[in-house]
Amino acid sequence: MSLLTDNVIPGEHGKVFGTDAKEDSELKAIRENLLKLDGITEVQLNNSIFPREFTVLTNKVISIDEIEKRVKSIGFHAIPKQVI
Repeated sequence: MSLLTDNVIPGEHGKVFGTDAKEDSELKAIRENLLKLDGITEVQLNNSIFPREFTVLTNKVISIDEIEKRVKSIGFHAIPKQVI
């Protein structure tokens, strides 16, 4: 476990997550819910691929567990993509 694998680090790249949400309205609900977290500045949705993905951009270090719990609270999963 490291800083990069356990957290979203501030910067222009963010962290990509896969999700089981399928509809645009579901992805928008995830975005709205995540934007309520202090430190998350933007959530970019990618609904042109399957499974759907979203990218979280922050202005401070945010735990991946915190993001996963927030998304799970509305009935979906958020699975972080691996750091290359």
